[in-house]
Amino acid sequence: MSDTRLSPLAGKPVPRAMLANIPRLMTAYFALTPDAEIATQKVSFGTSGHRGSAFAAAFNEWHILAITQAVCLYRRQAGITGPLFLGMDSHALSEAAQTSAIEVLAANGVETMIDAAGGYTPTPVISHAILTYNRGRTEGLADGIVISPSHNPPDEGGFKYNPTNGGPADVDVTGWIGKQANALLLAKLEGVLRMPYERARKAACIHPYDFVTPYVADLVNVVDMEAIRSAGVRIGIDPLGGAAVHYWQPVIERYGIDATVVNDVVDQTFAFMTADWDGKIRMDCSSPYAMAPLIALRDRFDVAFANDTDADRHGIVTPSGGLMNPNAFLAASVAYLCANRPEWDSASGIGKTAVSSGMIDRVVAKLGRRLVEVPVGFKWFSKGLIEGTLAFGGEESAGASFLRRDGSVWTTDKDGIIMGLLAAEITARTGMDPSQLYASETADLGQSFYARIDAPATGEQKALLSKLDPVRIEATELAGEPIEARLTRAPGNDEPIGGVKVVTRNGWFAARPSGTEEVYKIYAESFLSAEHLKEVQTDAQAVISKVFAAK
Repeated sequence: MSDTRLSPLAGKPVPRAMLANIPRLMTAYFALTPDAEIATQKVSFGTSGHRGSAFAAAFNEWHILAITQAVCLYRRQAGITGPLFLGMDSHALSEAAQTSAIEVLAANGVETMIDAAGGYTPTPVISHAILTYNRGRTEGLADGIVISPSHNPPDEGGFKYNPTNGGPADVDVTGWIGKQANALLLAKLEGVLRMPYERARKAACIHPYDFVTPYVADLVNVVDMEAIRSAGVRIGIDPLGGAAVHYWQPVIERYGIDATVVNDVVDQTFAFMTADWDGKIRMDCSSPYAMAPLIALRDRFDVAFANDTDADRHGIVTPSGGLMNPNAFLAASVAYLCANRPEWDSASGIGKTAVSSGMIDRVVAKLGRRLVEVPVGFKWFSKGLIEGTLAFGGEESAGASFLRRDGSVWTTDKDGIIMGLLAAEITARTGMDPSQLYASETADLGQSFYARIDAPATGEQKALLSKLDPVRIEATELAGEPIEARLTRAPGNDEPIGGVKVVTRNGWFAARPSGTEEVYKIYAESFLSAEHLKEVQTDAQAVISKVFAAK
């Protein structure tokens, strides 16, 4: 993120006056009615479901009632008849949204599994539950709903559908669900089946389910827990007040590892967080500002890590390097896993998104593995992970998952829990922390200088960028090097990247429109120097500005 707009609050405790007013937020959830004629108040599925704030009439009771009914309609027309695994994170709006969803699911007779203790359920646990249930079945398959806005601020909510493959729904599915939901909003919820919550909870189709035990017991099949225990790795864990908060103690007790949960507070204002780069509260475990408290503890542990609120992302803190760049940990993870998973098929590929570091490409090439580069969105990895044609899938935004030790699928959604435990396994098995392993594995591959910045763009310009024809990039050089490729489709699956990627021998940039702000994102990397990276960024803005001017 660009530091040009860095808040003086970045990395510091947030003043009480700036905390979200939770009673007022909950009132807004039930009291405000969205207007489906207004674009910002419609149901809109991005790469991670429908998100928004109740204050802005973007995430309210009507939205959840309509989306849940649309999911029920989708299940019916898709012939999905197995149980639906329903989980929520610790955002204030998540519990209200789960209540609304249960009222609709019960009225539609959907067999629904909810946490038996009324607790929180991480995104990867939902994916794991779906895949575990569906293993060996050809009919009566399960699917799931994850209620979470990920690491977003405390006044926001999120609602995501995971179909029978256990991963995030593809655009054809979310498009269908979104269209049906908006039609229900326009019809003032006519067609939404619903029953009072007290009756719904007692309905025969709503079942309490132990999400914790099966997932925790299965971890030994994806991470070498015995190596972590026997090496006595000292681990620090910060759930950032999120859905994994009640998972770590069962993990510690079951496997006898030397781990300390440094903060087990759940507080819907997230008052314990330090402010992110712009002064807002975000449970972003890849942000040095949000992670300041855990970084301060780096010398107490051999390795430490945090997860975001739905535990699908990871932030790795090492004694030698502090908070790792997400791309660096992805590269280190790939190098380590490929050398320490003998049962993995050597033909299985390594998946990365188009905006992730080219260092991953270099590590994969050094290993003699196949690289699969896809657009942004973890959904592009789901099929490969299920089939075993992908051994690992990772995103630059600190989200990844990988196969079980025997080479079969673990999750098809991001799993920050296993990525944190993998950092501990790396430390146990190599005697190096992950920062040191990264340095060792990439010493002969050059040095990466990587950054993401934002630049202003109107809605019209963002629409143009998302559907850009590469021939409109007239530049022949980027930061003094000849341009070798202009890509609008990902090389790994030929799907649109929703922007453009321009590549030279020692650098590249990708430009994609933001889904929520009047900006576009510029991801850039140089393998020459920090100064060269700045040149790449400057030239990238000039290239895109020229495209906008010639529209």
